Amino acid sequence: MVMVTRQTMKHRRKRRSGSLTRLRGAASRRTSGFIRKGRRLARPSTGKRYASAPLQRLKAKAWAAGVRAVAAQDGAEKGSPHMQDCFQAWAQAERVDQLPFTALLTASLAYRRGYAHAAGLSKPWIPLPLKGRASAIVTASNEEKTLPAVLAELRKLPLHEIIVVLNGCNDASFAVVDRDPRITRLSFPERLGHDVGRAIGAAVATGDILLFTDGDMCVAAEDLAAFLIAIDRGEDLALNDLTPHLPPFSQQDEVTRCKAFLNLALGHPELKANSLTAVPNALSRRAVRTVGITALVVPPKAQALALVRGLKAVAPISVDVIRKNRLRTSNSGAGNAVAQMIVGDHLEALGEVMKTEGVRLRFSTLGRSELAKVRNAR
Repeated sequence: MVMVTRQTMKHRRKRRSGSLTRLRGAASRRTSGFIRKGRRLARPSTGKRYASAPLQRLKAKAWAAGVRAVAAQDGAEKGSPHMQDCFQAWAQAERVDQLPFTALLTASLAYRRGYAHAAGLSKPWIPLPLKGRASAIVTASNEEKTLPAVLAELRKLPLHEIIVVLNGCNDASFAVVDRDPRITRLSFPERLGHDVGRAIGAAVATGDILLFTDGDMCVAAEDLAAFLIAIDRGEDLALNDLTPHLPPFSQQDEVTRCKAFLNLALGHPELKANSLTAVPNALSRRAVRTVGITALVVPPKAQALALVRGLKAVAPISVDVIRKNRLRTSNSGAGNAVAQMIVGDHLEALGEVMKTEGVRLRFSTLGRSELAKVRNAR
C-alpha cells in the first residue's frame, strides 16, 4: 500500500498542472503556423518568415496556375521559355514578384511542378520574375570534374546566356562544357591570373544582370536565384553573406579583417566582411558601367568604387563556399599566395578611393576637446 500524504497530493497537482501547461504550449506551437528555420527552402540572410498556412495556400495556387498555363496553350510548343513567360505574367498579376525571396522561391518551385506535371516535362527551368536579361559568368581553371555539375545548376535558371571562361586549362575542361545554345566558351591557353576571367566574361556579357561563380564549386540553382532577384529588384551589388560561417573577430585571419575594414572605412559597416572577392555574387549593368570593366580584375577595388559612387549593395543569402572551396597549394596555409594577393588587392582598393575621398575616407578627425569627451565618457 502506498501512503498518500498531503505533500504527495500537492506534488501530483503540481505535476498535472505542469503537464497541462506543456500540452497547451505544444498545441500552441503546432498551430502557430511559422516555418521553423531548418525547414526553409533557402537560406536568405534577410526577409520575413511566412506562416505555414498562407505558404501552403500559395504553393497550391502556384501549382494550379502552372497547370492552367499548359492547358491554355492548346497544342503549341511547351517548354521552359513558355513556362518562364507564363510565370512572369502570373507573378506580376498576383503580386507574387513582390514577396520576400523565400516565399517567391516557394511559389516558383510549385508553379514549375504544376507546369511540368501537366506538360510532361522532366527538368524545366526554375521560373523567376526577372524584368531584365541575366548572364552568368563562370571562370574555370582545370575544373573538368566539377564544371559539369556547375553548369547543370546554371541551366536550371532562366539565363539569357552562360559564359564559360577557361583560364589556362590543360585538362578536359573545354570538352566537358556542353554544346548548349545558351553557353559561350572562351578558352585561353595561357593563365590570365586571378579574377581576370571575370572581367573578360563581363566584357562579353550582354545581360542586365551579371552573375559570377567559379567552376570549382557547385552552388544550387535555388541559392543562385537569390542573387538574380536582388539585382533585378534594384540592387547594384549582391554579395555572398559569409558572416554565419566566420569565426569571432579574435580568430579571424588577415583576409577577413581586410574585407571588414574596407567596408567600415567606406561607411558600410552593415556589409561586415562580405566582399566581391567571394563568389557567387552578382552585379547590375549600371554597376559595371560605373566602375568599369578593368576594375573587375581587382574585386575589392570594384566594390570600393561602387560604394563611394553611391551604388547599393546587399548580401541576400548565405552560401557556404568556405567548406566547398577547392584546396590548392596556393590557397591553403598561413600567409599563402592567394591570401597575400587578396590583402594587396584591398590595399589597392583603399589607395584608389583615397584619391577622391581623402586619406581619412569615412573616418573623421576629432579635436583634442572631442577626444577628451570620448575618453572621459568611458
